[in-house]
Amino acid sequence: MKNSLTLYELNALVRDMLALEMPDEYWVEAELSEAREVRGHCYLELIQKDEHSNTPVAKASAKCWASTWQLVKPHFMRVTGQEIHAGMKVLLKVYAQFHESYGFSWIVTDIDPTYTMGDMARKRMEIIRQLKEEGVFELQKELQLPMFCQHIAVISSANAAGYGDFVNQLENNEYGFRFHTQLFPAVMQGEGVEQSVIEALNKIFDSIECKTESLEFATANDDSSLFTLHSSLNKFDCVVIIRGGGATSDLSGFDTLALAEHVANFPLPIITGIGHERDESVLDMVSHTRVKTPTAAAAFLIGHLKAVLDAIEDAEQRISSIVRQQMDMEKIRILHLSQQIPTLFSLVRSRQEASIDRLQGNLRLSVTRRLQEERHRLDIHSHNLMPVIERRLLRERHQLDMLNEKLEALNPELLLRRGYSITLSGGKVVKDASILRSGDELETRLSKGTVRSVVK
Repeated sequence: MKNSLTLYELNALVRDMLALEMPDEYWVEAELSEAREVRGHCYLELIQKDEHSNTPVAKASAKCWASTWQLVKPHFMRVTGQEIHAGMKVLLKVYAQFHESYGFSWIVTDIDPTYTMGDMARKRMEIIRQLKEEGVFELQKELQLPMFCQHIAVISSANAAGYGDFVNQLENNEYGFRFHTQLFPAVMQGEGVEQSVIEALNKIFDSIECKTESLEFATANDDSSLFTLHSSLNKFDCVVIIRGGGATSDLSGFDTLALAEHVANFPLPIITGIGHERDESVLDMVSHTRVKTPTAAAAFLIGHLKAVLDAIEDAEQRISSIVRQQMDMEKIRILHLSQQIPTLFSLVRSRQEASIDRLQGNLRLSVTRRLQEERHRLDIHSHNLMPVIERRLLRERHQLDMLNEKLEALNPELLLRRGYSITLSGGKVVKDASILRSGDELETRLSKGTVRSVVK
C-alpha cells in the first residue's frame, strides 16, 4: 500500500511520460468516422480499416481547438471545395495529449488538404473506372436531345434561388418559346443528396408516358402570331438537375457511384447545372450535358430551341428558293414547249391526216372486198334458192287452185242460178220463220233481181 498512486497521480505520470517520450508533432493518415463542431472546436473520430476485410484495426479521438480550427477550416474548404465530413480520408498533423480528467487525445494543429484532394481524386477515378467497366459512362452522351425540348423535369430544392432563376429565364425568353417545367424536390446539399436525387429520378421515371408534344413561338414581326409544331414524345423531354446558392463544399454528394449509375442509365437526357467553373463532379461527367449554373441550363435549353427554329427557317428559305428555281425552270420549259406547239401540231396533223388517208384507203378496200364477198355469197344463195322457190310456188299454186275450186262450189251465185233464193231481214239471213214478226220487211235475192215484201 505504501507504493500505491491515486488515479490523478497515475494520469499525471502518464501525461509527463508522454510529454517526455513524444514531444514532437506527427503527420498521421486516417479516415474520419465522425466529425462535429461544438462551440467553435472540431471533434474528430479517427479510424483505420484493414485493406482487405474493411475491418477497423485502429481507432482514436482527435480535437482541433477553436483557435486552430478557425484557421485550418477555411483553407481546407478553399482547396478541397468541401467541408470535413465522415468517410473522408485526411492527413492530420497531431501531437499526443493526456489530460488527468479527460484522458488521451490527439490534438490537431494542421490538416493537409492536398492529401484529401488526392484521396477524393482517387475515389472519383475509381468511380469513373467502374462506370466505364460497366459500359455506362458514355450512355447519356449517346442520347439525342429532342428537337422540341420543352417539357422539363427539374430536380432541385424548391426554395433554391437558382430554381427560381431557371424558371423565370425560361418563361421570359426573348423568342416567345413555351416551356413547361415540373419540379421534383430534392436535397441538394449535405449527406442526403445521393438518396434524395435518386428518389427524384425514380419518380420521374415512373411518371414517363407517351403524349403529343408541341412547340410554340411568336413570329419576329407579330407577337400575337404563334407557330405550333407537334410531335409524339414522352411526358418529359429531358431532366435538369440544378443547384443554386450553395457552397462548393456541398458537391461531394454528387460524387457517388450509386447516383452516377442512376444518371448514366436514365432513359432521358440529363442536364446538370450544380457547380461552378472549376468544379466538375462525377455526375457532371456522366450526364448528357454539363453547364455551370441553373441560368446556364435555361440558356442552353433556349439556345437549343433557337437553333431548331433557325434550322426550320433556313429550311423554309431553302425550300422556297428551290421551289422558285423549279418554277422558273418549268416556266422556261413551258415557254419552249409553247413555241414548239405550232410546229409540233403541224407535224402531228400531217401524220394524223396521212394516217386517216391510209385508214380510209384500207376501209375502202375492206368494204369493196366485203361487198364482193357478200355479192358472191348472194349469187350462190340466189342460185340455190331459185329451184326451191319455184317448187314452193308450184305447190302453193296447186293449193290455191284447189281452194278456188272449193270456193266456186260454195259460191251463192251458183245456188241462185239453180233456182234457190236468199231472204234477208234487217240485212241478216233469215233461217227461222219464227223469229219474224208481222210488219217485218223482207228482202229476197234471186238469180236475177231482188224482191221486197212485208210479213202479215
